[in-house]
Amino acid sequence: MDAPTTTSAGNGTSGDSGGGGGWFTPRKAPKPSEGGEPTQPEGSEPEAAESRRVSAIRPLGRSGAASTSAPEARPAPEAERERAADERIPAARDAAEPASAPAAAQSAPHAPASHPEPRPERVPEPRQQPPQGQPGSPQPQAAPQAQAQAQAQPRPEPRPVPQGSPDAIRVQRTMAEIGPVADKVTSYFYALLFTRHPDLRPLFPAAMDTQRDRLLKALLTAAEHIDNTEVLTAYLKNLGRGHRKYGTRPEHYPAVGECLIGSLSRYGSAVWDEETEAAWVRTYTTISQIMIDAAAADELRAPAWWFAEVVSHDLRTPDIAVVTVRPDQPYPFLAGQYTSLETPWWPRIWRHYSFASAPRSDGLLSFHVKAVPAGWVSNALVHHARPGDVLRLGAPAGSMTVDHTTDSGLLCLGGGTGIAPIKALVEDVAEHGERRPVEVFYGARTDHDLYDIDTMLRLQQTHPWLSVRPVVDDHAQFPDAVREYGPWNEYDAYLSGPPGMIRSGVDALRDIGIPAGRIRHDSVEELVAAAD
Repeated sequence: MDAPTTTSAGNGTSGDSGGGGGWFTPRKAPKPSEGGEPTQPEGSEPEAAESRRVSAIRPLGRSGAASTSAPEARPAPEAERERAADERIPAARDAAEPASAPAAAQSAPHAPASHPEPRPERVPEPRQQPPQGQPGSPQPQAAPQAQAQAQAQPRPEPRPVPQGSPDAIRVQRTMAEIGPVADKVTSYFYALLFTRHPDLRPLFPAAMDTQRDRLLKALLTAAEHIDNTEVLTAYLKNLGRGHRKYGTRPEHYPAVGECLIGSLSRYGSAVWDEETEAAWVRTYTTISQIMIDAAAADELRAPAWWFAEVVSHDLRTPDIAVVTVRPDQPYPFLAGQYTSLETPWWPRIWRHYSFASAPRSDGLLSFHVKAVPAGWVSNALVHHARPGDVLRLGAPAGSMTVDHTTDSGLLCLGGGTGIAPIKALVEDVAEHGERRPVEVFYGARTDHDLYDIDTMLRLQQTHPWLSVRPVVDDHAQFPDAVREYGPWNEYDAYLSGPPGMIRSGVDALRDIGIPAGRIRHDSVEELVAAAD
């Protein structure tokens, strides 16, 4: 993950993405075991032992220190408040969602459910091979062809050696150990959480397929920056503020920590010991307190969500719509940022979308939405939303904004519906009355995907400092077109589009001399996670 100066704190492009991220981000619900009572997972330690193991995790208050009892609960939010990512962290355009939407999500989206603890699959032990090389035992002779093939096989690369503080080393070593079985770790975590704390189940979507593996991705991000206080704090504050709309409260965090450590100790047993457990308790306590404090501070200045009525629905192509909404109260944001959005058709499923314009005097907000195959939220917005429908918006997030303290030129690369925040940046420069050069490359796979080219060309006619160049080609070739112009070493660069385009674009921009600190884009990590 790039430093905060080079990437936004979240993903913010049009298209479906995973809702939110972090400790309270759900994934596919594990299958319940047979019978009506929860069963002890096969091969797991006794419940009492696990309780002793996590006893050091205590409820956290808003003061920044662990307490021995749960803090006073805040006024209970409405049942519809809930949980996700993307954080930026940040909307993956053209990202696919699960192939089908379970009927449970439609019929009883708010019904709490207690899931019996399943029997997770056991990792098979390697078979014991007969000892070789003992006196008197025949030794098989490998055929020359087999020997040649064995020599030709690439050797697995050694795991990177963890670096940093003692706690960071132990945390990173645990993450490396559970990496090959991350899917089982996540399934076991949610099985423990929903069995031991069924009251938390209503905070999650009825269908959890869309949030697959988000917990582990958040853990990896936190573990990567555990010794980088500035990066880690910014990332966690964004998560803490975003989790307000899910109904997350301070007393929920100890339950999550208890089940998280129970899962890590089970599947990371090869490296787990008392010191590792203590390191995880300290790390999780710090992480959760940052999120709790950020949410408490945000509560003093902003609601957990906004209601927004659809006022217009412009179908630009059969699968792309421009949706404009009117929030029920003032909604402060900056051009280049994004928000999370929930529709009435899929309660508790949030998606990230960038604002397609700079703040307007009439307070209206616009989003460019591309319907992706089997996309729940995107298809609802493109094919079902109509004026009068009411959506919910989370708080604005993201740092892909214009620095108006400089007069550097702007080099903007927008792919597909990623042109939406780029258009907002152009409007922002115009409204500040600046005449700094702005160069926009509008990438698309086909002419059909240049759905907003007329708008961009009209802006070019109005503002002589703006240049718009459409590039119709595969996104992999998009950066090559940018290299043909320039030089760009005196420009601030902005990228918005699919993860592949952002990766190749960042490499190309660095190759032509733009410093990493002057490249801003949606978080690639969150874009990839949002494609689940």
